[in-house]
Amino acid sequence: MVDVLLGMQWGDEGKGKIVDFFAPHYDIIARFQGGPNAGHTLYIKGEKIVLHQIPSGIFHENTTNLIGNGVVLDAVTLKKEFDKVASFGVDGKKNLYIAERTHLILPTHRALDKASELSKGNEKIGSTLKGIGPAYMDKTGRNGLRVGDLLDKNFTTQYIKLRLKHQRILDSFGFNEDITEWEEEFFEAIEFLRSLKIVNGEYFINEKISAGKKVLAEGAQGSMLDVDFGTFPFVTSSNTISAGVCTGLGIAPQKIKEVIGVTKAYCTRVGSGPFPTELHDETGERLRKVGNEFGATTGRPRRCGWIDLVALNFACMINGVTQLVMTKADVLDAFEELYACTSYGIEGKQQKMVPYQMTKLPIIPFLERHKGWQMDITSIKNSESLPEEMKQYIHFINEYLGVPITYISNGPEREQIIKA
Repeated sequence: MVDVLLGMQWGDEGKGKIVDFFAPHYDIIARFQGGPNAGHTLYIKGEKIVLHQIPSGIFHENTTNLIGNGVVLDAVTLKKEFDKVASFGVDGKKNLYIAERTHLILPTHRALDKASELSKGNEKIGSTLKGIGPAYMDKTGRNGLRVGDLLDKNFTTQYIKLRLKHQRILDSFGFNEDITEWEEEFFEAIEFLRSLKIVNGEYFINEKISAGKKVLAEGAQGSMLDVDFGTFPFVTSSNTISAGVCTGLGIAPQKIKEVIGVTKAYCTRVGSGPFPTELHDETGERLRKVGNEFGATTGRPRRCGWIDLVALNFACMINGVTQLVMTKADVLDAFEELYACTSYGIEGKQQKMVPYQMTKLPIIPFLERHKGWQMDITSIKNSESLPEEMKQYIHFINEYLGVPITYISNGPEREQIIKA
C-alpha cells in the first residue's frame, strides 16, 4: 500500500513536519521528484533542521528512506545533509537507499542554470540556481548521468563528454565563471555517494509493497508548480502531483490509496509568477512577519496572501486528494478578519476554474470575508477546544472543496498538531 503526501499550493506548505508526524505509521518514506530546491523544515528536540534531498523519515530509526528515480540528486548537498543529520546522533547510511536510475546534478548544470537565468533579465522565473532545470533537461534529452553510472569504471569519461557539451552552451551565453571549486566538491561527494546503498529502486519498493510494507511517497514543491499543470512557465521542472509517484518510484497506479494534500491556512509563493490573492499591503507584510515566511532553501522573503480556494480545488481535483492537512493555522490567530478567494474575475466574468495560463489575463480574486478567532491556539490539543470562528472557517473550506481537513498544525513543533 502506498499513500502520497504532497503540497497543494506553490510549495512551502510545511510538508516536512507533516511527513515527520506521519512517518512512525509507515515502513518506508520515499521521495519521488524534485531536487535540492526542496526545503523540508523539521524541529527535532527543539532544534531546526532543513532537509533538501534526504526524505523526512530519516529521524525515525525503524523507517526506511528511499530517494527515487524521479529525483535529481546533488551529491554535494546530500553529503552536507548527512553531516547535519549525524549531528543529531543519526546514522543516515543505516536506513537510506538511492535508486540507481536517479539522475545526477553536475557542476555544469548549476552553471547552466545561472547563465540561463541571467540571460532572461526582467523575465526571470525565479530559479533557485541549483541546476535542477538543466539536469531534467538532460534527462529528457537522454544525455544525463545517473547514480548507477557511478559504479561504471568509465564514469569520468562520461562526465567529461557531457561537460564539454555543456561548455559549448555556456560559451554561447558568454558565461566564463570558474567552476573548478564546484567540480572538486562534486568529485569528493561522488566518492561519498558510492559508499551509500544504491539499489534497483523499482524492484526494491515493489518487493516491499508485496511484503505488506506501508509506503509514504513524499512530494517536494507544490501542485501549482507542476511542470504540466502549474502556473507555466513559472513552475519547477518535474511533475509534483500524485501522478508523478508512479513514474518517480516505478509503482502502478492501483497501489496508491490515500492522497494527503498539505495546504497552509493562507497562501505564499517564492519567486516570480502569478499569485491572484497576493497582498501588497500591511496585511501581507504582517502575514510574512508572523508566519516567518522566508524560503527554507533560498532565504528569500515569500510573497503572502489569502487562501485561494479556486487553485486549491484545482489541486485537489488533479491529485485525487482524499484528505487535507492545514498548516500554520496559528499564524491567523491575531487577525480580526480573514478572507478566502472563492472565484476569479477574468474579462468581466466570474469563474471557478484555473485558466490555461494565469499570466495571459489579469485575474481579480473574489474574496469572501470570515471573522477571525483572535485567540492563541498554539497550546490546544484537540479540535473540540478550537475557537468557534476557526471551526466555521474550516467547515467553509471543507464544504467548498468537498475534501475533509483531517489534521490542523497549530505551531512548528512536532507535537503541535490536532486531529480535526
